[in-house]
Amino acid sequence: MKKLMVILIGFAVLFSACKGKMEQREPEKKQEKSETNFDIGKRCATTVVPIEKKKIAEKTWGDAPDFTLPKIDGGTLTLSDVRGKLIILDFWATWCPPCKAEIPSFVQLQNEYNDKLAIIGVCLDEGDPGNVKKFIEKMQVNYPIVIGNNKVVADYGGIRGIPTTFIIAQNGDIKETIVGYRPKEVFENKIKALLKL
Repeated sequence: MKKLMVILIGFAVLFSACKGKMEQREPEKKQEKSETNFDIGKRCATTVVPIEKKKIAEKTWGDAPDFTLPKIDGGTLTLSDVRGKLIILDFWATWCPPCKAEIPSFVQLQNEYNDKLAIIGVCLDEGDPGNVKKFIEKMQVNYPIVIGNNKVVADYGGIRGIPTTFIIAQNGDIKETIVGYRPKEVFENKIKALLKL
């Protein structure tokens, strides 16, 4: 008999607690009732709600400073738009002999790894972009050349010597910084290692 009384008292306390909470939220209850025919029994009942798996937003870009710069041949290029490819980001100028020496290697690498690699040249020439355009046509450059500015130079640590080349993984993380001329084989070995070829 005592057990039955304890159980009945427990139910009464539980019901009054639910009812008390509902009375405190009376305006909300009326609104819900009119909009959804909400049942108080359902509100106090324990229910299992299935959890829908949500896609966790992936980090879309890594630690390489993103930029949007004008291309020599018109339009603009945003670095993060190239995500998914390995990126060779080369800071150079037409007046720099070691920079000019690297360009044929980059042209060959772009041809050989075109579907997995994006080479982008950041030209630091000052003055007439028409001269740069003539230069890249003469060198048969097959990758985009953008016009650099003080901001992008500062964002990349203040380029102190050119060529300075950043190797950026498909997710936008800088993997390596190379200052000075390097032959094609050096870049090709790094490409193969990062692409696991």
